[in-house]
Amino acid sequence: MAKDQEPDEKAQDEAREYRAEELAREAGITVRTLRFYRERKLLPAPRREGRIAWYNDHHLARLRTITALLDRGHTLGGIAELIAAFESGRDVGELLGLEGLESTVTVPWSEETPVRLTPEELADYFTGQVTPENLATALDLGYVAVDGDEIVHVSRRLLDASSALVGQGVPLAAVLAAADEVRAHADALAELFTRLIGSHVLPGTEDAAAAIGRLRPVSMAVVEAELSMAMDRRIRSELGPWLKEQTAGDTAEG
Repeated sequence: MAKDQEPDEKAQDEAREYRAEELAREAGITVRTLRFYRERKLLPAPRREGRIAWYNDHHLARLRTITALLDRGHTLGGIAELIAAFESGRDVGELLGLEGLESTVTVPWSEETPVRLTPEELADYFTGQVTPENLATALDLGYVAVDGDEIVHVSRRLLDASSALVGQGVPLAAVLAAADEVRAHADALAELFTRLIGSHVLPGTEDAAAAIGRLRPVSMAVVEAELSMAMDRRIRSELGPWLKEQTAGDTAEG
């Protein structure tokens, strides 16, 4: 009798369904986060039985994928775009800029660590400047996302840098405006390096992942060196006269 029941038991395991609480526990998230993902259309609709929502292993796999992408530094907006591309039949590799290299390019070049904050903790970083306007701008830039009662900042380094600038007297609105410009320049640089890699490196290699991995520190070194030299030039040309005036004034007073 037990042997006759084995196929039925196996079929039940394969077709397992979960209530919201069970799914959240299996995925390692809160029910509130699960609802948030549903609101953002990151999950397909569950099966309804009266007032009960039933989820399956497809939902669980999707949640684990979302968690893995968040851990790698992707934003919820970017994840939503990838999911939409996949479900509509678009080429995910094309969306990311290099066809056929999904497993390579989805590993982020950055090593950014997302930061989870309460609204009060975020306010402590930018005392008196977390206005609705500034928060809306940060949301549009993808710097922050709302997850239930928490706010997730995409990058510890960017959070600390923004806070430091505000601490030095730069208004948060000006920091966010500058961030928008920086992103545009960064996108242009990324396009340049992607074009170089796609045109000159990938056609002559059999191991694309290794080749791209070797070029990551090279591209970062070029950008850092050029930015450092550009800052030196700008400081000398634009702040040099002001510094001389300050030095002359101090000398006169002395």
